[in-house]
Amino acid sequence: MRNRLTFLGHATFRIVTEQGLKLWIDPWLDNPQAPASIRDDMDADIILITHAHSDHMGNCIEMASSSSTEVIAIHEIQQYLLTKGLPNVTGMNIGGSYSTKGITITMVPAIHSSSIQDEGELIYGGEAAGFIITLENGSTKIYHAGDTALYGDMAMIGTLYRPTVALLPIGDHYVMGPKEAAYACRLLSPKIVVPMHYGTFPVLTGTAREFERELKAQHSDANLAAMAPGETIEV
Repeated sequence: MRNRLTFLGHATFRIVTEQGLKLWIDPWLDNPQAPASIRDDMDADIILITHAHSDHMGNCIEMASSSSTEVIAIHEIQQYLLTKGLPNVTGMNIGGSYSTKGITITMVPAIHSSSIQDEGELIYGGEAAGFIITLENGSTKIYHAGDTALYGDMAMIGTLYRPTVALLPIGDHYVMGPKEAAYACRLLSPKIVVPMHYGTFPVLTGTAREFERELKAQHSDANLAAMAPGETIEV
């Protein structure tokens, strides 16, 4: 079995590795794009949270009540989740790497805000982040950019980590639009790019078709995989 990547709407992804490890990123199960079957298999060995906004932290608390599920997030989110009773939360910070259960996770910058709304209070959620996920075989590297603007240091991410797959927001307004995301592909040089964080709400106006046009116009070599919610590809 090869590594399988499933898009579950908005910025939510599930990776099932060759070794059978189940890894979720930003598990917002209630997002408007989520397939009806999303709750049929909520098992998670690892959950990664890019930032604290509710459309990304999502259903993490519901999914990680068992100590067998490890949540990985920036320090401030870790501390918040521990106060909510989660038994297994690992904190990181930007620039660091952490190995667990056969994979290596590197936390990289994202340019965005991050906060938690809890009983009418706005709580600081640390800095927004993205992740480079190096799977057990060592050669498959998936970059989930989180919610981010385009920034020039993505070129260093491309040079240092050489992601196989890049999961990039294209919705505009709160994140990069298609033009910026296409330029990010030039900096990152992934083999495959998967657009995310678009079409969920009317304000997220970027489209996969526009992104495809921009990739061609900017001469990116990345292969576009515009995944429908619920669709799985092998990587």
